Amino acid sequence: MLARILSFGLFGLEAYPIEIQVDISKGLPMINLVGLANPSIQESKVRVKSAIKNSGFLWPSGKITICLAPSDVKKSGTGFDLAIALGILAASGQISSECLNNFCFLGELSLNGEVRPVNGVLPIALCLASYGVHNLVLSHKNAQEAAAVKDISVFAVDSLKQAVQLLSDHSGFKPVEFDVEEVLKYKQAYTLDFADIKGQFAAKRAIEVAVAGGHNLLFIGPPGSGKTMLAQRIPTILPQLTLQEALQITIIHSLCGLLKEKDGIITTHPFRMPHHTISYAGLIGGGANPRPGEISLAHNGVLFLDELAEFRRDCLEALRQPLEDGCIRIGRLGASVSFPARFILVCAMNPCPCGNFSNPHKPCRCSSTKIANYLGKISGPLLDRIDIHVHLPPVSFTQLVDTSKSESSSQIRERINNARKIQQQRFSGLNLTCNAEMTNTLVKKYCNITDQAKELLKTAMEELSLSARAYDKILKVSRTIADLAQNPSIEPEHIAEAIQYRSLDRLLLG
Repeated sequence: MLARILSFGLFGLEAYPIEIQVDISKGLPMINLVGLANPSIQESKVRVKSAIKNSGFLWPSGKITICLAPSDVKKSGTGFDLAIALGILAASGQISSECLNNFCFLGELSLNGEVRPVNGVLPIALCLASYGVHNLVLSHKNAQEAAAVKDISVFAVDSLKQAVQLLSDHSGFKPVEFDVEEVLKYKQAYTLDFADIKGQFAAKRAIEVAVAGGHNLLFIGPPGSGKTMLAQRIPTILPQLTLQEALQITIIHSLCGLLKEKDGIITTHPFRMPHHTISYAGLIGGGANPRPGEISLAHNGVLFLDELAEFRRDCLEALRQPLEDGCIRIGRLGASVSFPARFILVCAMNPCPCGNFSNPHKPCRCSSTKIANYLGKISGPLLDRIDIHVHLPPVSFTQLVDTSKSESSSQIRERINNARKIQQQRFSGLNLTCNAEMTNTLVKKYCNITDQAKELLKTAMEELSLSARAYDKILKVSRTIADLAQNPSIEPEHIAEAIQYRSLDRLLLG
């Protein structure tokens, strides 16, 4: 007898349907599983057999053939166990084949028949309805994540036995309800706040400009100057996530198995801080079945690279393309996959190997050659893609013991939201969200400057030997500074402040 049952697989972030066909015929007892299944799927034969027996069902005697169609696509993961088990029960006549229609099944089975959660449920749920299937059965631990999609009915089960009961009688089971918009509205909370930061007013201003325009940022300062503390609080002043942005973030984290069961959806901007020993694939993404790297996990959030000069050169150079395009493309034999990677890059580094260059309180032990070699680890093309460079001085004792209340994240976010509204109106219909995403054509259109400001910029270009890309960056940053000031035109003071945010260029020349 032949049974057919629907499940889904993933390649990158793209979900595709898989029809699981189960045939039981006379012959020596054996199981054949075909359809380019990787070892984790091949092992499902053992898990499914034990789960069926321990759930009180009969294991059929005879030759069992299981086909995962289409057979020319490689498949991986453990999410097909539940569908395979139900297919075997249907093919052996223990449940009706007709009750499997209009259902999709996802879940790994333990040996006692428990249905375990799997990764990547949300992208599957999003495309499920487009295939004419409106019912999804999976583990309780995946239920809220899938229920974020309104077009389908999600049924949560704890075991294979419970899944059979659901198919036999729907009346005892209610679809899981999850109001994602309500959760997104009330659960965006951060434990950190800019009010905790003492001093570093210039750095806070630079961060405000960077977030308002979506610009990349580099901190240069001695150890203990607050670089990491400042970076960790940047997500608290980013504009509130939209539903689409939250779903994009959740999809990526779901695929990597980083989604917490109780959340269902991620409601805050991600902050990723990989160690400087991270591998190329860990930062950029990759693998036989491509998975997102840190740059994609930071999508719609912040990627913080501390000790920038200690990262591998190939990792840093690989950032250049996603910083321009907002995505990363990973090629594999016969196919390629694209992961979103639009984030604010925040970097931090010491001004020299010992960290005390330009420190007024501690002498620097590094020679000029060592300093030049240390700073030279950051290539010019990558540096050009970082819009704002900020030098952080050590925090003084007076600032540390100051008890006056610092500006909170909510106050800073309010000004940033006002600047972002101006940008949204400016780029209406252009699929852009902030000034940093402007093309050269848009820079010429929206960044007109006065003759006085143009002369100031010309002087800076000549003295600092800035590249054409740095010229565009200064114009974009000055446009953001003008937006924060609610000024429709770019004045000389806006250009002057933007030029001050090229401190590493001055340090390299000095």
